Amino acid sequence: MTLRLTFFPFKLLAKIRIKLILALFGLLVGGTILNYTYQRDDGKAMTYFTWKQANLQSISTNVPRPLNDVLLTEPQPKPGRTIFFIETTRVIRPKPEMINNMLQLTARQACAIESAALHNPTFEVFVLFAGPTYRYYENSSQHQQPIIDAILSYTNVKLRQLNLKRFATGTPIEDWVKYGHLFSSSFLINHISDLLRFISLYRFGGIYLDMDVVVLRSMEDMPLNYAGAESDTHVASGVMSMAPHGFGHEFAESCLRDFQKHFDGGAWANNGPGVITRVVQKVCRTKNITLMMEDENRCLGFKVFDRNAFYAVPWEDWRHFFDPNLVKQTLARTKDSYLVHMWNDVSKQINRIPYGRRFPICT
Repeated sequence: MTLRLTFFPFKLLAKIRIKLILALFGLLVGGTILNYTYQRDDGKAMTYFTWKQANLQSISTNVPRPLNDVLLTEPQPKPGRTIFFIETTRVIRPKPEMINNMLQLTARQACAIESAALHNPTFEVFVLFAGPTYRYYENSSQHQQPIIDAILSYTNVKLRQLNLKRFATGTPIEDWVKYGHLFSSSFLINHISDLLRFISLYRFGGIYLDMDVVVLRSMEDMPLNYAGAESDTHVASGVMSMAPHGFGHEFAESCLRDFQKHFDGGAWANNGPGVITRVVQKVCRTKNITLMMEDENRCLGFKVFDRNAFYAVPWEDWRHFFDPNLVKQTLARTKDSYLVHMWNDVSKQINRIPYGRRFPICT
């Protein structure tokens, strides 16, 4: 018998070595490493390989991670006990690089969130970001977000992202969103914001607030279903509350159906203030705003507040918030208001918080 020794070709060994190196590198990046362990047992030397989950802090903590999805993460918004803010800046063309979709809040937006959380401690405050949004976490060397940290120091504040189609699933407007009619809008960011506020209230009930408000007092004991008049002809959609069940849920459903039926992508205000105004007119059986405010029974339990509640300073007077010579006048004007609306679309050129309103962030 002839004993034959078979040797692996050198090229084959080289390929195996390369594949092994690549495999180990993949395990390292994925968070798992191969540990070689030497152990003595009953005087016999034993060597073996063990798999162990590694604590790769140096790698994972410096990689931005996406915000949790509002529908896929606990805790969920408390039905009827949640204040919603919605940020839609990056919803149109999110950048492919994570670094360009990082979580950001302006001081003015943070002021709105903080004032709501501070004055309404028994409510959850959910800030929803439409589109992919990433952030560095506290133990990352890249973490330099003092405004975000200040906001999250309030235990009732939650930051979440949402997927538009997923968020619309199971609502009366699901198919309409799926077929893309919304994206024909000439004011897409605004109209997506309009839609998302109605979906949020349909799903969970609670309160929706624009991100350019400053809350002045508690809203926890206000009626379940309400909005506020902005003029003699229109109810505004910048502050709305709807109960999660019964009449409030039916009202939110009517808003979604009206949004779809009367959607006009070429009219800026048609799909926000227009929606809530048309639905309130139908429920109250009148177009007379004064009658809506004076006769609560007429509106079947939906309260329409007068302008002093949320819009005491109209958009035409937005400069009054920032003029030091008008501080006393503006404070007197808003002394009975639940909040003030700063009209960011026209006032964003001034990078300041209104005079006379001071919170830790709002300075």
